[in-house]
Amino acid sequence: MDNGASSYRRYLDGDDNGLVELIRDYKDGLILYLNGITGNFCLAEELMEDTFFKLAAKKPKFSGKSSFKTWLYSIARNAAIDGMRKRTHLSDRPADDFYDISDELDIEKDYLREEQKISLHRAMASLTSDYRQVLYLTFFEDLSNAEASIVMHKSKRQVENLLYRAKLALRSKLEKEGFEYERL
Repeated sequence: MDNGASSYRRYLDGDDNGLVELIRDYKDGLILYLNGITGNFCLAEELMEDTFFKLAAKKPKFSGKSSFKTWLYSIARNAAIDGMRKRTHLSDRPADDFYDISDELDIEKDYLREEQKISLHRAMASLTSDYRQVLYLTFFEDLSNAEASIVMHKSKRQVENLLYRAKLALRSKLEKEGFEYERL
């Protein structure tokens, strides 16, 4: 799988459906990633739109030096940095307000699962931006350390060290709440 490179190539060749496919495939992941950087869900949605607008309007060339996903997330990260420089204040509304915890099948089990997600989110939100980014990219987006290093503009060794320290910090915060996350 080329992680969207063929869809982008098709878009550059004049097929608008290529961009539609990219947006469909990557918008949710980008919003969550950008929310981890900004701490503001609405701003993250706006920055996701800015990222795809840059693809549509500027049509930057994808060189293939990294995966398409890594390249796209780098563009999004740069958009976040630019966007945050332009904004003087961010909303204090926590992202937890956007979670819906109701389900009809097994309410108690789903409630506990959602509480664990909220605890994980709160613990991650209390980490530094770099820690949140590296955890999100490696665990939730399944990027390799090398790909995360490209997105974050850090060396692979720096990402490995960040990931190690981020996991320790997250584990410590979760243990204080009596919660253990199996992938740490």
